[in-house]
Amino acid sequence: MKIFQEFKDFAMRGNVVDMAVGIIIGGAFGKIVTSLVNDVVMPPIGLLLGNMDFSNLSIILRKAIPANPSEGIAAAEAVKLQYGAFINTTLNFLIVAACIFAVIKAMNRLQRQKTAAEPTTKDCPHCLSSIPIKATRCPHCTSELETP
Repeated sequence: MKIFQEFKDFAMRGNVVDMAVGIIIGGAFGKIVTSLVNDVVMPPIGLLLGNMDFSNLSIILRKAIPANPSEGIAAAEAVKLQYGAFINTTLNFLIVAACIFAVIKAMNRLQRQKTAAEPTTKDCPHCLSSIPIKATRCPHCTSELETP
């Protein structure tokens, strides 16, 4: 029972739940990007390059061998170097990287704006207590404060 409780505590910590949500959303986002590349980006590029379909581009390293049971030869599939799929996957990566860059850049901009906010408190020069920025008298030591 103790190990179950420890696992439950671990699984319900904020970071683990946040990470799980991120992975699930990332998987869904990956499918969207794959569709964007395969269904939206690559067809116009293929059209510009003479109706080329990148997903089918390959170099045949070894042709398929048909089965010949009378000679004891088993069938073997062709061995291909599928560089078209690699091009699509590389474009997927570049689009995902650009989107993540844009999101992090926006988050950093928002974070800078949040930290650049005007201070709302100051320290009393006499007792060093934190007091409102507009205070003219310290509520802790009752000293009069200079007004800027």
